[in-house]
Amino acid sequence: MSIIIKDLGKKYGQETIFKDFNLVFEKNKITGILGPSGAGKTTLLNLCGGLEQPDRGTIEGINPQAISYIFQEPRLLPWRTVRENLRFVFKARAIKKPGSHEREIDAMLERVGLTTVGDYYPHELSGGMRQRVSIARAFLYPSELLLMDEPFSSLDSSLKNRLMDDFLKIWEQNKRTVIFVSHQEDEIRHLADIILTFSDKPVQVLKKERLT
Repeated sequence: MSIIIKDLGKKYGQETIFKDFNLVFEKNKITGILGPSGAGKTTLLNLCGGLEQPDRGTIEGINPQAISYIFQEPRLLPWRTVRENLRFVFKARAIKKPGSHEREIDAMLERVGLTTVGDYYPHELSGGMRQRVSIARAFLYPSELLLMDEPFSSLDSSLKNRLMDDFLKIWEQNKRTVIFVSHQEDEIRHLADIILTFSDKPVQVLKKERLT
């Protein structure tokens, strides 16, 4: 099911972010959002994820129990190993049988190229490796919607491109709806099926471009 935003309204104090805003995110497509800093891109992610509530309007087609995230910072538990960080996904999925999920973790570590670091702690990993763990964690969770907020912005160009390629390979095997926010047009064009360009506040969609 597509995600349908109808007549969305959101203000912070006297500042209007969204006013009578309408948009459809297509199912199992990667939609990239470009726009000026402070133009409401992250606010829209937070509204879709249920972290904030709209002042008016509706967002339809989202199961709040089926959302995963990839943030700019990996947000791993520093006192847990890579494998232990991934096991937390299965607690959220209420899988309690010991060892029943280890094969899934092994397969995902192989997909993201981290089979040799499962027992490492986050501080022992490079920034790119930590972000690979966050990608693995997002795809291990059985989400229907994946929200991505500037997940590659802190990486150098070469590493960023490799990581985006890895992301696309995993997504092709396990498709879900993705909303991807970035300031960098090259990142959006690398990943997205559809590109939306937002205006400054109150937000309007200035341009919609379909790449696939």
